[in-house]
Amino acid sequence: MAAPGAEGATAAADLEGLARRFAEQADEIERSGDRRAWEELRTAWLGRKQGRVRELLGRLGELPPEQRRAWGQGVNELKQSVEARLEELDARLTDAERAARRRRAAVDVTLPGRRPGIGSIHPVTRVFRDMERIFAELGYSVAEGPEAEDDYHNFGALNFPADHPARDAQDTLLLDNGLLLRTHTSPVQIRTMLARKPPIRIIVPGRVYRHDNDLRHSPMFHQVEGLAVAEGITVGHLKGTLETFVERLFSPATRMRLRPSFFPFTEPSAEVDITCPFCRGGGCATCSGTGWMEILGSGMVDPRVLAECGIDPDRYSGFAFGMGADRVAMIRYGIPNIRLLFENDERLLRQVRG
Repeated sequence: MAAPGAEGATAAADLEGLARRFAEQADEIERSGDRRAWEELRTAWLGRKQGRVRELLGRLGELPPEQRRAWGQGVNELKQSVEARLEELDARLTDAERAARRRRAAVDVTLPGRRPGIGSIHPVTRVFRDMERIFAELGYSVAEGPEAEDDYHNFGALNFPADHPARDAQDTLLLDNGLLLRTHTSPVQIRTMLARKPPIRIIVPGRVYRHDNDLRHSPMFHQVEGLAVAEGITVGHLKGTLETFVERLFSPATRMRLRPSFFPFTEPSAEVDITCPFCRGGGCATCSGTGWMEILGSGMVDPRVLAECGIDPDRYSGFAFGMGADRVAMIRYGIPNIRLLFENDERLLRQVRG
């Protein structure tokens, strides 16, 4: 049978053992600097639901009345000791974390400087500028016009028949107000010939719109057209102009050929091919083994178009041509999918920087 006060001595020893265990755990956390371990220790000892201190206070009802006061006092002292040690440990961990952040944020002045990111011109803008520069050297000026056009300037004045498929909604984007989104920049040629008298030499860069969407076509794309009207202009002038343009835009080694074609606003008309820039004319998958790639359409301005614009076709003649700037950019920079030009992916801009 235990002597009087023996149970109280045992309880005090239990509390002292718990205090030593807590101190050991706290010292280990201080050495490791582990913030997560500190949080787990705080919860284990001071947690409201299953904390060690709460558990010890819960044993108060199991003790004889004469021991409860001493037990409660001992548990409160343990709690105060635990809280004080955790606060001290929290402050040290916080100081260590701040010091670590300062070290990470410190600037090593001996390191080489970091090169800032440099922007790049979009491939289509680059092609536009190069074309404008080339034709400016040939005596051409840049003309602009509205993107929302009427049927007359977009089709009628360009000799498109009333039943031409291009006028249908399956090819042309029609607007509610009777206008349409221009399908080419040719309306600017009409507006220029209506406003000015020959000689005329212009190029017309801009956005155009059609019902078309695949790997090589987009509902909105960029086009550059050219027009020259004066006395005595022949197919030879057209061919010489385009050869000069192709050599300067691509390379002097690039060859060009004209294939007969048909456009409502030119007669005669021709498609223009260049030697494939990927295989240099040897034949590859890109050019379907032909060694040639179509780049633009061209021809002599139909006399009826000149007459419609108030220009005497018996005195004046002219030629016109048009090309997709997006397709030229794809050929020039080896871009396989036209959608890449509109996805705003900076990796593409880095690849064509130059």
